[in-house]
Parts: sequence; C-alpha cells; structure tokens
Amino acid sequence: MAARQQRPAAASDGSAEAKRTDLRANEKKCSWASYMTNSPTVIVMIGLPARGKTYMSKKLTRYLNWIGVPTKVFNLGVYRREAVKSYKSYDFFRHDNEEAMEIRKQCALVALQDVRAYLNEEGGQIAVFDATNTTRERRKLILNFAKHNSYKVFFVESLCDDPDVIAANILDVKVSSPDYPERDRESVMEDFLKRIECYKVTYQPLDPDEHDKNLSFIQVINVGRRFLVNRVQDYIQSKIVYYLMNIHVHSHSIYLCRHGESHHNQEGRIGGDSELSDRGKQFAAALKGFVEEHRLSDLKVWTSQLRRTIQTAEELGVPYEQWKILNEIDAGVCEEMTYKLIEETYPEEFAMRDQDKYHYRYPGGESYQDLVQRLEPVIMELERQGNVLVVCHQAVMRCLLAYFLDKSADDLPYLKCPLHTVLKLTPVAYGCKVDMFDLKVEAVNTHRDRPLNKVQTDVVPPAFLRRNSFTPLSSQDQIKRPRLYSVGNPPQARMSQAPTLPSMQFSEASEGAEFQQSQDSLNGFSAADSDDCV
Repeated sequence: MAARQQRPAAASDGSAEAKRTDLRANEKKCSWASYMTNSPTVIVMIGLPARGKTYMSKKLTRYLNWIGVPTKVFNLGVYRREAVKSYKSYDFFRHDNEEAMEIRKQCALVALQDVRAYLNEEGGQIAVFDATNTTRERRKLILNFAKHNSYKVFFVESLCDDPDVIAANILDVKVSSPDYPERDRESVMEDFLKRIECYKVTYQPLDPDEHDKNLSFIQVINVGRRFLVNRVQDYIQSKIVYYLMNIHVHSHSIYLCRHGESHHNQEGRIGGDSELSDRGKQFAAALKGFVEEHRLSDLKVWTSQLRRTIQTAEELGVPYEQWKILNEIDAGVCEEMTYKLIEETYPEEFAMRDQDKYHYRYPGGESYQDLVQRLEPVIMELERQGNVLVVCHQAVMRCLLAYFLDKSADDLPYLKCPLHTVLKLTPVAYGCKVDMFDLKVEAVNTHRDRPLNKVQTDVVPPAFLRRNSFTPLSSQDQIKRPRLYSVGNPPQARMSQAPTLPSMQFSEASEGAEFQQSQDSLNGFSAADSDDCV
C-alpha cells in the first residue's frame, strides 16, 4: 500500500501533466464508461485513401456515444487543411516532398495534443485518430504518445483492393471534398488516384505474424467480406470489433413508425397493452397503402410483442417478426396512469424525471439509458439488413432515431415521433437522410416538451442526488428495497425519509412510457406530434 501511495506523489512532483492525468482518473471513476474500460483508449485508423476510414470512424463514434461512451473523432485532414489553406495537387503527398512531409508530421502532433486534451481534461473516454497512418514510423509515434499518457491503443486497418469500391468511394465522397472545390469529376478521380499511388510507395500494412503480432487490432478486408482480429484486450475493444463486424455498406432504407393510436393514447395513459382505437385501425390500413404505393415488396416488418403494434402489422398482410426487446419502456409503478395522476400520486418522481429524463428510472421500471442498452441488438440487426419497417413505440423510436441521427442523450428523450407518421431513414456517406410521411389519419398528440424551467432544488433533489425508493410488489404487502439506479447514475446523497408508495395492481402485459418530449424537431422537421405517452 505504501508503495502505491508514493507513486502519484512522485508523478506530481514530476510534472503538472501527471497531476491532470491523476485528477482525470479520479474524477472519472464514477463515469458509466469506467465500468467498461479502466483507461482511455485511442482508436487508430490505418489504410490508404478512399478505403472507408472516415466512414468507419464516424459510424463507430456515433455508436459508442449512443451506448454511453464519450467518443470524438480527430480527422487529420481537417488539421492539414488548416495548415495548408489551398490544396493544389497530389504532389503534396509525395514521400520525397520534404516540406510537405514536415507539415503533415506537425499536423499529426497538434492533433495528438488535442487528443490528450480531450481524454485528460474534457471527460472523453475514446479518441478516434482518423488518418492514413500507413507507416510504422507514424504508428510508433502514436504508440509512444499513448504509452506516455497511459492510454490503450486499438488499431483499425481497412484493406481494399476492389477497384469498383475504391472508385465509388472517390465519387461519392471525395468529389465534394474541400480539397476539390469546383472541380469536375474526371479531374478529381485522376488526381486522387495519383494521391493513392503516393501513399502506396511507403505503405506498410499491419503484420499479424511478425512485426505487429503483439498489437491489438482488427483488419477489415474489402468492406467487411473478411476480418482478421488480433489480441483484443478488454471489453471496449470487443465492442468495437462486434460493431465493425456488423456494419455492412449497402443501399437500403429503414422505415420507422409507431403503432396506430390506442385506447390508452386517447385516455392519456402511458404504457399498458391496450388495443387500437378506430383511428388506429385507419392508420393500419393507410400504412398498408403506403407500403404498396412505395412498392416495398422485399420489406421485412418487425413489431414488439404488444397488441397495438401487432394489430398494426396484421393489417399489412405480410409476414412479420415480433421482438420482445422492441416493447415500450417499462414505466414501473406508473404503468397505465395519466401524467396528471402521476404528478398527484408521485410528485417527486414526476419532478425528478423532468430534471434528467434520460437517466431517470421509473420505480420498478426502466430509464432511457436502460432502453438504449436493451435495443443494441436491434441496431446491429438493422445495420445488417436490407429494407426494414419497424412498428414500435414512442420511447423505442426515439432511441433508434437518436442512433441514426447522432443525437445526444440530453436530446434523445425529446425527439418528436408523432403517431400515424412514417420516417424513412436512408444512410448516406457520413450520415442519414430523413424523409417524413404523414399518412393523414388524425391522432392525439402524446408529445411533452422539454421543461423550460428547472425545478427548484429545495423542493426536489437533483437527479444525481437520488434518494431511496421502493419497488412495489403486486401483493398488498410492501417490502422496502432500494431503487436500482441506472448505471453511471449512483446516488451521491439520499434523503433521510423516502416516500411510501401505495400498493397497486399491475396488468401482466405492461408497457412503459415517458414523461416529456421536446421542442427540438428532429432533423428540421416538425409535424403534429402524437405519440405513446412516453
């Protein structure tokens, strides 16, 4: 123990940098990401230009942020364009252009300093270093940097020798690059192919058999046709491998909609397992017409296991799959209650959810954070599939949208997902295009905006100062038990007296919902917002 206590002191005597590193480590012990990895990770991309490195970087970053791991991309091309304001030709990338080589090295050093600032001072957990990194010399520089700062390193190398894939990537992405303003496609293709040849002269791929056998990495070969994985060392690296092996580059669209309006929607009740209202049945018929009109003959249809989504899909007259993990958020003791009744019965719960809707967990139910973790297999399957229609629920639809549209945890619970509306998501180069179809069937509006004013802290404790609550049982006898807090949201202080919850009867098929939603419109569209009262 004595030896351990002396090490931080010695480090602090050495430099202020070590002090900041120790401080960062102590502050982040309670972060959600710290449950998955003990130290920050630098993901280092490797590969020739036009091999999809930036595509993978952006998708991987979006996924990691969605599951709760703070991640940021550092694209070296951005730093290079800051240093060299105007790009002239491929000559800049020649290995014998000493002046350009020095500029590129300095750009890499500046980017690495920004990586350190992000991981040490800004609460980041993973930095994605998006560059070619084609030489062992450059990779050694990065490894020394990581070793000095006690970071883990995981390499992602994209290998591709398919000329059609390379050409398509150049035309899809590089033509619109800031390097080529107002250039015709032919000249862009010619210059970029010559740029690739410049890199090939000094390219040293990872060698899993000898030189690089002790490194942790994955090689993605020909856009995911094959993979080579070497020395995965921790949970987060296994998550990275799992994700990269599931993303497929192919043309497809994902259709998201909520079930038709239910009786509970009309009554303002959340959760439960009620059936469709008359207007909900009209929407189901209109959805069938939508599928036929858009000629979605190869469409797969997924629903939850709750009646309102099944009844909506039944009208389509096509096979569909039921997913239990697509069930609505579990509202626990608040199932089948109206918001007014919740506010009257559990005023503190109601107020706490307003303070931090993403992390708030219903007593005996789920939080949005829980729901995101539950839906991860759905995301993986959507990445692999062709055209899919997901008939789901308000909270579920928000979580799925947040992944595809790269929305933060703060914005996720307030995305507008109106009833009787279909969203078409089409993946594009570095993002997702959204088309919205209102099927013109009237429905109630279940959306609740983000609260404008914070609740006074002398009335309700902040969301991160959670007090004990009870998990009611279906019987009349109550057993007091502590709240199961969302991961990463442990209580730091507790009220001396917890409120009692009256015993309640629960319906077996229950489905949760949420308390509020936002003025934020998703991707610029705003429609009359109707939704499960979630």
